[in-house]
Amino acid sequence: MSNPSQLPIRMISRVVRGFGRGSKELGIPTANVCLENDVLRCSVDYKSLPTGIYWGFARIGEPSDNEAGADSVLGHVHIAAISIGYNPTYNNKELTVEPHLIADSQHPKRHASSTGETQFQNFYERTIFLSVLGYLRPEMPFEGLEKLIDAIKKDITDSIELAKSTDPSVISERNWVETASA
Repeated sequence: MSNPSQLPIRMISRVVRGFGRGSKELGIPTANVCLENDVLRCSVDYKSLPTGIYWGFARIGEPSDNEAGADSVLGHVHIAAISIGYNPTYNNKELTVEPHLIADSQHPKRHASSTGETQFQNFYERTIFLSVLGYLRPEMPFEGLEKLIDAIKKDITDSIELAKSTDPSVISERNWVETASA
């Protein structure tokens, strides 16, 4: 489990293309965080974290982007289930940070993917603000995509429940994601 003194972790970066497996194979797309030193701003060394699944909050774009309305994704805070690691089911060699943004239950995109999870548009090259608040579980290889999808769906459910907390640190991080600027 993660050292609680390292959390929360705040990241500001941009969204880059990943392998495309999240949306195409799993029906659970992620906003892959650019980890290049000249782009990423991070409150701690994320490489020192245990690999695994975390939860937190994320926003794509600046707060002013939310003028597009309630159905817009840009500029709004979303709960996130976040993979930090090597995706052992796929044997990745490079560490990635991949948040899956979860729409509110009434949002038209909340159950739009092939597996009934949130499916937003692509966010490539947009700014992402990410707060990693807690550790859910270690990453592990799964025998088959169905078992991986089931585990991710549980991570999403757990993230939603944890984000309901009224703990001041949770509220503070949600507020940081809502108001931070690049």
